[in-house]
Amino acid sequence: MEILRLNMLRSQSFVLVFASVLVGLTTACSSSKTMAPATSNGVTVSCTPAIMAPFTTSQCSAKAADGLNPTITWSASAEAITAAGLFTAPSSTGSVTITAANAQNAMQAGTETLTVQLKTPPSQHVVLLMEENQAYSIVFGNTVGWPNLNKLIQQGALATNYYADVHPSIGNYFMLTTGQLVTTDDDSTTVWNVDNIARRMLANNVTFKVYAEGVHQGYLGGNVGNYVIRHNPFALLSDVAGSPQVANQVLCPFSQFAADVANNALPQFSFIVPAVDDDAHSGTQQQADSWMQTNVVGPLSGLPAFQSGGDGLLIVDFDEGAGNDTTNGGGHVAPVFWGPLAAPGYMQRSGTLYQHESMLRTVMEVLNLANPPANAANAPSMAEFFVQK
Repeated sequence: MEILRLNMLRSQSFVLVFASVLVGLTTACSSSKTMAPATSNGVTVSCTPAIMAPFTTSQCSAKAADGLNPTITWSASAEAITAAGLFTAPSSTGSVTITAANAQNAMQAGTETLTVQLKTPPSQHVVLLMEENQAYSIVFGNTVGWPNLNKLIQQGALATNYYADVHPSIGNYFMLTTGQLVTTDDDSTTVWNVDNIARRMLANNVTFKVYAEGVHQGYLGGNVGNYVIRHNPFALLSDVAGSPQVANQVLCPFSQFAADVANNALPQFSFIVPAVDDDAHSGTQQQADSWMQTNVVGPLSGLPAFQSGGDGLLIVDFDEGAGNDTTNGGGHVAPVFWGPLAAPGYMQRSGTLYQHESMLRTVMEVLNLANPPANAANAPSMAEFFVQK
């Protein structure tokens, strides 16, 4: 019995010792999990906003993965960032990498990628005035022929690398409204059923009017007096010409423009068609320039939308360049953006080639109309000509 009792005691002692060893091992493993310092050596970086326009700012902050708030050293792959993490975007678009490094531990660092892109501001007051057949070289800087337009250039923004698409006129007007040439026959009076900006505006309840000199309300006829239908593409689109009701709503005599301005009742988009003796087609440059100032710029200047803080945008565009200039199809022209949304004193900085399909895309962007039709879908936006906020 004594021997048996001793063997049992020895077995219990072994079990106790073995259990103690297991407990010790388990405790040791548990301690290594909770007590060891965090192995992450990263820094979390956050910048607001992450998508920004050139020259605007983004505020960045950083926090170490261990929960501490170390002293941060900031750097940026382009332009400058302050010691407080305030980044100012460069003039060019693209991606910028912001790096935040722990000043006490070089192994701790994190990055954030910001996107710098140009933005097209929205507007409820867009006016597009068309002029005719003037080369860039005889418009820009010509203060004798175009004194008022050159004042607009000084106050607003000028596209210096912009070309019409074709000769003669009609194809350019269709490019401005449909994103395709449709026809190059200036004598055509065919009504076309193609996707176009009028269709988009009607579908999205964007108000618009065409103010044309020399015709009456809802006029869908051909050339009369100094009015030529090829300068009024809306009268050749089925969405307008195919509906007398729509035509009567949106095709207006130019006298209605003065009345709508006086009543502060302009639609969201206005398309102005001067007579051929007032758009530099058949009259002089001085005549067109004076008509523009007296009948368009002057009246618009008194509207709240075209004063500081407003959303007014006047675009003065030319259908085509000089007849002998076929560069990029229709020759070099000088479109001007003017109003509170236009970048003041801005001369095109990019090397981007713009044409009428870009103007269509840009007008649709300003009006918040998605998916520009035909060639406008892939044309470069002209956002660089606007104030960036």
